[in-house]
Amino acid sequence: MQKIRERSFRGLLVWRQAMDLARDSYFLTKEFPKEELYGLTSQIRRAAVSIPANIAEGSGRSTRKDYVNFLRIAQGSLRELETYLLLVPEIGLVQSEAVEALLARVGSVARLLNRLIQAIEHGLNQPLTP
Repeated sequence: MQKIRERSFRGLLVWRQAMDLARDSYFLTKEFPKEELYGLTSQIRRAAVSIPANIAEGSGRSTRKDYVNFLRIAQGSLRELETYLLLVPEIGLVQSEAVEALLARVGSVARLLNRLIQAIEHGLNQPLTP
C-alpha cells in the first residue's frame, strides 16, 4: 500500500465547504418544529456533520486506500443530506427556496470530493485550495 503525505485537512477547500454546509444545515433545522427534533432535524444534522468529519478522519489515515474509503463515506453522507434537503420542502417543513443554496453547495462539495478522490487515486495528493 502506498503511503500518503500528511497534510492538514483544514487546508482543503472541500473540507471548508463541507463545514459551511454543516453550519448552514444547523441553521436551517433551527426553524423546524420541535416534534422533528429526533426525526429529520437529527438526521440532517448528523449527515451534514459526517461529511467534513469523514474528510478530516480520512486525511489522518496512512494509506491512499484508507483515505479514499473515508472520502467515499463522506460522499454517502452528502447524498443522504441531499435526500433530506429534497424532502423537507415536499412535506412542508420549509419552502423550497430555503434549501436551494444548500443544494447548490451539495453539488459543489460533490464535485470537489470527486476531484480529491481522483487526485489521491492517481497519486497526486494535492490539497484543493481556493
